[in-house]
Amino acid sequence: MIGDLFGSVVWLIISLGVLVTFHEFGHFWVARRFGVRVLRFSVGFGKPLWKRRGRDGVEYVIAAIPLGGYVKMLDEREVEVAPQDRHQAFNTKPVGQRFAIVAAGPVFNLLLTLLLLWGMFIVGKADFAPLVGRATGIAAEAGLRTDDRILAIDGTEVDTWTHAGMQLTTAALDRRSVRLEVSDAGHATRQLTLDTGKLGEHVDETAVIRDLGLVPRQILLDPVVGRAVEGGAAAAAGLRSGDRILAIDGQPIDFWDAIGRAMQARTDGSAPVLVRIARGADRLELEITPTWLEADGRGYWALGIESPRTPARYDALLQYGPVAAIGASLRETWRLTETTVGMLGRMVTGVASLQNISGPITIAQYANTSAQLGLAWFLFFLAVLSLSLCIMNLLPIPILDGGHLLYYLIEMIKGSPVSERTMAAGQLVGLAMLAGLMGLAFYNDILRLVN
Repeated sequence: MIGDLFGSVVWLIISLGVLVTFHEFGHFWVARRFGVRVLRFSVGFGKPLWKRRGRDGVEYVIAAIPLGGYVKMLDEREVEVAPQDRHQAFNTKPVGQRFAIVAAGPVFNLLLTLLLLWGMFIVGKADFAPLVGRATGIAAEAGLRTDDRILAIDGTEVDTWTHAGMQLTTAALDRRSVRLEVSDAGHATRQLTLDTGKLGEHVDETAVIRDLGLVPRQILLDPVVGRAVEGGAAAAAGLRSGDRILAIDGQPIDFWDAIGRAMQARTDGSAPVLVRIARGADRLELEITPTWLEADGRGYWALGIESPRTPARYDALLQYGPVAAIGASLRETWRLTETTVGMLGRMVTGVASLQNISGPITIAQYANTSAQLGLAWFLFFLAVLSLSLCIMNLLPIPILDGGHLLYYLIEMIKGSPVSERTMAAGQLVGLAMLAGLMGLAFYNDILRLVN
């Protein structure tokens, strides 16, 4: 627990440090190109933990609160500027240059997203292939079957369950049908229609695949005995570790979870069950009298066996050469942008839940988890976070980059700057909106921890 907490804090600081530095460097670099004097480059807010004045006259700072940063430029609206220095002030620059300086932050985050995804594809990101382990409910009605592989959704190629999950979740929120191209175990392809609208009005965005009746093949354990509990019914009947259960009372067993369902479906659980097993090349039948157990106030019939508890293994590797990775990173960036912007739009219209908004606690947990999964997953996490930072900063909310860009667009159209009064009112509105957004994010974080 303490290790996870420490790791989450460390990886959060590293993640935000990289993204904020790159974002602010965008403002810094373009401002310098246009001759604006930069007074301070700060990563973080609040009390400086470290600072140094460079030969270029800029004060470089690392501050105590690592939830952002800023680039302070010479500006007549903030400090008195000597007449000979007016040409270096931000506010005296043409509106096009001011627009470019402000837009540079989000643009650099977009470029960083592309770079991170390129690196991820070079390293190779291991994931789960979109293989169907079991299909029930809506998925079964659509014609999906065990061992089907989803090849494409609405004409877009699907390589992993991550991609499939994003597209199916989007479709479910829109209550629409999707076209699936799938191949069976014999590699024969067919076209299916999956109606996600059958999920109803209230869609749980975190469990769309499950609610559609889809179970990924990778999370289903083979019905192989990991251990026969000492003194249990199975051990007494001669069941051994490594035996594969083929059937119980004539009912075929495909995966481990089918054992429990077969046992609880019996009308007379106390009677012996006939268990057919494979032990190497041999096929055996054993009679086992199940044991009645209780846990958490619930009773059930048990054979007295444990699964091998093997973790799900990745069976897909998204890896390309340096040139091919460029195209792959462009496609993945577009896919993530569509998903993120679409989700924001759905939250605004009430189609998607506001619980999708995450704060620093959730981000820290994801940072720690992705770092433990390996370099490729951490690069993917950083790319998603960088793209989110880009999109959020482009929202036309005063105090964010997007709000300033909106002011400059108005100035370009009307030929004069927005009035000081309007800007002051906008700043108050922006602060209120930002405070509300941060409050909601923290509330969602705490709610997830409690749950």
